[in-house]
Amino acid sequence: MKGLGITGGAGMMYGAMSAIGLAPAATAEPFRAPSLGDLVGRAPGHHSVTVLGAGPAGLCTAYELRKAGYDVTVLEARLRPGGRVWSIRDGTRETDLDGETQRCTFAGGQHLNMGATRIPQGHVTLDYCRELGVEIQAFPNHNANALVNYTSDTPLTKTSITQRAARADTFGYVAELLQKASSSGSLDDVLSADDKVALAEFLKDFGDLGSDGRYVGSSRRGYLSEPGAGTDYGTRLPPPPSLSDVVRSGIGRNFGFDLEHDQAMMMYTAVGGMDRIYYAFGRTLGSRVNFGTVVTAMRNVPDGVTVDYTSGGVARSITSDFVVCTLPPHLVERLRTNLPPAVLAALRAPRPVASGKLGIEYSTRWWEAEQRIYGGISNTDKDIREIMFPYDNFHGARGVVVGYYNTGRRQEIFEPLRHRDRLAKALAEGSEIHGDSYTKNIASSFSGSWRRIQYSESAWASWSSRSPEYKLLLQPVDRIYFAGDHLSNAMSWQHGALTSARAAVSAVHARAAGLH
Repeated sequence: MKGLGITGGAGMMYGAMSAIGLAPAATAEPFRAPSLGDLVGRAPGHHSVTVLGAGPAGLCTAYELRKAGYDVTVLEARLRPGGRVWSIRDGTRETDLDGETQRCTFAGGQHLNMGATRIPQGHVTLDYCRELGVEIQAFPNHNANALVNYTSDTPLTKTSITQRAARADTFGYVAELLQKASSSGSLDDVLSADDKVALAEFLKDFGDLGSDGRYVGSSRRGYLSEPGAGTDYGTRLPPPPSLSDVVRSGIGRNFGFDLEHDQAMMMYTAVGGMDRIYYAFGRTLGSRVNFGTVVTAMRNVPDGVTVDYTSGGVARSITSDFVVCTLPPHLVERLRTNLPPAVLAALRAPRPVASGKLGIEYSTRWWEAEQRIYGGISNTDKDIREIMFPYDNFHGARGVVVGYYNTGRRQEIFEPLRHRDRLAKALAEGSEIHGDSYTKNIASSFSGSWRRIQYSESAWASWSSRSPEYKLLLQPVDRIYFAGDHLSNAMSWQHGALTSARAAVSAVHARAAGLH
């Protein structure tokens, strides 16, 4: 253990001690990426690891293990890195499991992130962007000029309203109601006189209430024409709808989204497409990443783990000291293995989630020129659910609008459709929100449904991280380790895959050093 502290550093030693119960895990230092040579003198012989999958978890695992001097081989069925972090560009060609082939013809500089699109500030994904030299840019998760459009039994039904006006009206009336409740004595059992004064001051600002505690609308709702020079005071929007109409219309139903911990502004994304991160990982690993290799079997053997795969139609196999398997759990279960029945059952426990996107390339950026929308999302209860506007190439000649980003039931509506029918449905619904411009000047389009994409067949896994099956897969099966966002508390995020990879790296380190 003393040698481990000298060669690996105090952080590595403490983490390893915690792993075997010799130090309290609660006080252990956070993960530190190992440095080249960390294992020198700690574990005898040659150490090799085969990593299954070149998605975020697989590439991060291989990248960190290489720093520690491991002989790493990555097997990836696709011909590209990134897995479900996939950016569609000109020339992208994909045949889905229903046999439909699409070829992307976006103009140069345009892309669609079919998978991951945004990065919260607290996620380690940004750390790897910094370390790998991947340029990032702001991602506007919310835009006050974007629209909401919902169906209701009020005069607001199917009416496009700016996010700005919808928020002003919703917050204003909620503040008015709370102020009325406080003033009438309804909250006297929980608020003191001083509390009520402080609450009134807050509500006046939060809801933009008048001196009488009522919400009657203000400039927060926006303008039909912006104020200008001299005596041009602008033209405000008409007075707000009634309290009842605002409440019953549900125009505020999605306002909590960007208050979520992992959705709070400001967010970020990789310049040129999110998969730039994994191409950068791939460049550091070079020929250690083997594309076009389809894994068919994985089994523990007396001296390690043997993986069978095909490459170029030729059956091959590789035996290494360890395997870190980052394939989707429902695909691992299909391999020929000698995994115990309980582990196979655990691999069947996560539910594959349906999700998909449609990218529409326009030859004019009408959303900027006509509607003053620069990024952000319009929300609706139509089947398309949301429309995401480009966060890049502002004032450019073209842009790719995400015509829908759906999960669950709504995606199951689009999933069985051919691309042309997905596009037609999305254009019809989108035009009801943004007008005729939505159906004009369309240059090209591309769509995908993750349950119909080979080697994924799921957008992410849905299950509980507190379930016994989840906890079982956190443990190695002899020399086979599992990793992926499905084995994290940030499922569906790159952060989850990367932190899971780090956990696998730490576990393999401890095992190779004889600490387990």
